[in-house]
Amino acid sequence: QVQLVESGGGLVQPGGSLRLSCAASRSSFSIASMGWYRQAPGKQRELVASITSGGRTNYADSVKDRFTISRDNAKNTVSLQMNSLKPEDTAVYYCYLRLTVTSTIYWGQGTQVSVSS
Repeated sequence: QVQLVESGGGLVQPGGSLRLSCAASRSSFSIASMGWYRQAPGKQRELVASITSGGRTNYADSVKDRFTISRDNAKNTVSLQMNSLKPEDTAVYYCYLRLTVTSTIYWGQGTQVSVSS
């Protein structure tokens, strides 16, 4: 059983920055990847960014060059630095963790990111 604690959302103006964090409740050597999905009203869920235990990263085209995902394997924590935020980034962001072998997925509670003037 894994629980994820997600934090860092809020309201910012266009061009501003936020940093999201997600921490697993307990350590594990069996984490395949962690990252964030986001979902805005009336839109499909999309994968924003992910990072494997080995450090390989992937980004949605819409956030590439603006967002940076990083991890601290010792703490089983990932962070998403979001710069140059746009109104289109407004959504609920859900942290996820995927275990290796079984590919079981765990979800954070979600955090609201709102970008508006």
